[in-house]
Amino acid sequence: MSLVLICGVDEAGRGPLAGPVSAAAVILDPMRPIEGLADSKKLSAKQRDRLAPIIRERSLAWAVAWAEVEEIDRLNILQATLLAMRRAVQALAIRPREVLVDGLYCPDTGIPSQAVVKGDSKVAAISAASILAKTARDELMLTLHQRYPQYGFDAHKGYPTAAHLAALREHGVSAVHRKTFKPVRQFAANHSGEAP
Repeated sequence: MSLVLICGVDEAGRGPLAGPVSAAAVILDPMRPIEGLADSKKLSAKQRDRLAPIIRERSLAWAVAWAEVEEIDRLNILQATLLAMRRAVQALAIRPREVLVDGLYCPDTGIPSQAVVKGDSKVAAISAASILAKTARDELMLTLHQRYPQYGFDAHKGYPTAAHLAALREHGVSAVHRKTFKPVRQFAANHSGEAP
């Protein structure tokens, strides 16, 4: 019996005001099930950090890809997210037979695809992808925090928290902020130039 290779795809970071959007694609191995897979938003950071290396180790194939801030500003967040998803699927070492994507829209990968609403809580491969996308993005935001400590990316990961908005008000807009997002646009209009 041949294995039908199904790839799960999900993203992380559509809502933040700063940093790229990440996407992951995962083909799980039915012979090596992983306990505890769930929508990454329903898991604690500790649970995600424990599961991510297990997913990478036990999957038949996995990949994480990005759409950068410039691409988000140029294309819009939905198109940039689909681009990151397409890159993740194309980066897989094994070509899947079918792609299941969390949400309402599928990237154009040339592979039969299906959008699954709330897929990250229904399909194990999408849950796994949501965990890899989230942990990879969180790690990247910690790196950006080293470069831009004044914004507190280590705490809010770029999301529009009160602390982040206060930092934008005080320090202006950095090179890693999404210039087309309304709060960033407003702060950019009040400050001239970018924060170093």
